[in-house]
Amino acid sequence: YTLVIGDKNYSSWSLRPWLSLKACGVPFEEERIRLRMPESKTEIFKHSPSGKVPALKTHLGVMYDSLAILEFLAEHHPDAGLWPTDPASRAAARCVSAEMHAGFQALRIDMPMDLVSRFQMPKVSQTLANTIRRVIAVWMDTRRRFGHGGPLLFGGFTNADAMYAPVATRFRTYGVPLADYGDDGTAADYVDAIYAMPDMDEWLASADTEMRERELV
Repeated sequence: YTLVIGDKNYSSWSLRPWLSLKACGVPFEEERIRLRMPESKTEIFKHSPSGKVPALKTHLGVMYDSLAILEFLAEHHPDAGLWPTDPASRAAARCVSAEMHAGFQALRIDMPMDLVSRFQMPKVSQTLANTIRRVIAVWMDTRRRFGHGGPLLFGGFTNADAMYAPVATRFRTYGVPLADYGDDGTAADYVDAIYAMPDMDEWLASADTEMRERELV
């Protein structure tokens, strides 16, 4: 496999399949394209027909959508447990993952991912407030119903955690007071659990290195 990604500091969509690939325990190459540069789009089109990252180069062709990549990995590496084995849990995991994939635009627009920075909360519109509440509700409900046996949404790591990990980073970057949006402590614990993952440590270290490189250019 070769995973084409954007900057690790900024590209939330790149983080998702990267985490799932790491969970598979299979070797893969990374090919990073710097974002927010005049040539970024041209460089991405060399690898991805959608003009977006990530893209996974496989023996079957190029997968160029994050959720499609996660489904591909789950299908081809079933021992990694990227979807829960229990049918009810698996259905719920797919639902919350699809909801993340298709929605929560206010988070993306008002609170873009920036791992190495710390910002004050932006002005919170009603749409953004409702979005934060919905994410927290998803986490609380999923942990309550399916999270036995581990600190993540379905206990151990699944594709659902890959989908929501970038949101956890946004909540830390912007210092979101989760209790103000209905958290009973579950969401705060989940953010901590995401940051406690060794693979997140590796990604964060690379993001920090990349940003230092940008400063030197």
